[in-house]
Amino acid sequence: MQVRLFNTLTRKVEDFNPIIPNHVGFYSCGPTVYHYAHLGNLRTMVHNDLMKRMFLANGFDVVHVMNITDVGHLTDEDNDSGEDKMEKGAARDHKSVWDIAKFYKDEFLRDSDDLNIMRPTYMPHATDYIKEQIELIQKLEKLGYTYEIPNDGIYYDTSKFAEYGKLTGGSLSGQRAGARVEFNDGKRNPTDFALWKYSPKDVKRQMEWESPWGIGFPGWHTECCAMSMKLLGEHFDIHTGGEDLSRVHHNNEIAQSEPLVGKPWVNCWVHFSFLVDKSGDKMSKSKGEFLGMNAVRARNIEPIVYRYWIILGHYQSQLAFSFEALESAESGYKNIVRKVADLMNEKSENMDNELYQQWHDKILAPVSDNLKTAESLVVFQDLLKEKSVDSGTKLALVKFVDDLLGLNLIEHAQKLHDLESESAPDEIVEMAQKRMEAKKIRDFAMADKLRSDIDIAGWTVMDTVDGFKLIKKQ
Repeated sequence: MQVRLFNTLTRKVEDFNPIIPNHVGFYSCGPTVYHYAHLGNLRTMVHNDLMKRMFLANGFDVVHVMNITDVGHLTDEDNDSGEDKMEKGAARDHKSVWDIAKFYKDEFLRDSDDLNIMRPTYMPHATDYIKEQIELIQKLEKLGYTYEIPNDGIYYDTSKFAEYGKLTGGSLSGQRAGARVEFNDGKRNPTDFALWKYSPKDVKRQMEWESPWGIGFPGWHTECCAMSMKLLGEHFDIHTGGEDLSRVHHNNEIAQSEPLVGKPWVNCWVHFSFLVDKSGDKMSKSKGEFLGMNAVRARNIEPIVYRYWIILGHYQSQLAFSFEALESAESGYKNIVRKVADLMNEKSENMDNELYQQWHDKILAPVSDNLKTAESLVVFQDLLKEKSVDSGTKLALVKFVDDLLGLNLIEHAQKLHDLESESAPDEIVEMAQKRMEAKKIRDFAMADKLRSDIDIAGWTVMDTVDGFKLIKKQ
């Protein structure tokens, strides 16, 4: 079916038309591995995954590239100044830059796996593509787009690129007026940015390389251009990232790439909105304290519940995070798992192909129309309540929804089904029967005590229409 996405470049929802039929090449800005990923970072990664799964469900072959930034991302990223975030992280953790890069990349992948995020086709590190970044800068230099600031580095002259700022509908003068950083006296224009930074003469960096301009390291904005063109070609379908990247980082990528390729570099730009805290501020690592997936695990909430909560919103709308909201989502997720487990108990192997296709298309349609995941989830819940569809067909569609939305419903329902299939010991059954009798005579104090005793013994008692059900606790 026709895929539609909001293109930041054109500022409208438009039909997706691939460069190569039935093929999608897309690049997503990945993590800077100097700290744990916060929940806002992970929201963006979930949306990338949902988009990929949507394309796969529509029969596309997907090549996904996501970078790992392990050098060159400065603390004042708009003004190309401050400490390198990796060097700062290494000093904080009292480890080498290489050690923290590996540690936080592994932690990021752990979070991604727990959120059921599919691994990218390619996951290049910036430090593995220094040669390509130097070559890109040299090409820009030959075209006259660069200049040197002594004792600082090689900069890109944004006045040489007439369309600078087009991603966000601005011009060079407009960007000047909206600049939120102080003007660097060495820059020709406030929006100019570093392509190559010289290593400080009085400081030995852990990450630095020889270049035609001297020992130093690449600017943050250069790595994505070099790696995407190396792995996806000079023209590809989609580039994604958080909404904060659209104003500077992605405009800078366009400015570097399009003079080299001589045509539009990326067809469609997709940006995901912020996760905000209770005060309405963007969640970010730069604020010091932040929430990561470990904070969710500490509450004994499974990471997949966070994914489910994200799906309940839309990628173009900000989400206000709270544990109360997450706990509410947990109840909703468990309710769906309960219904799927009930379908498994019916043990129907029948499947109506015509009904399957009808519901398949009804579920797929909203997510294909600008990633309206919440609407697809509503259709799916309507399916679970639909009495005219047999359990075998429903279970086949649950498998499709798992593939489309990545919710691991079958896996969790199977665990619940297996726990419910285990017979409780006679003494536990006897306590449950006594509890039911206590409730009948309205002795709620005794009923509560017996529920507590059953719970301590490792079982959960659930009231049913016919009496009760005992489930072994995990």
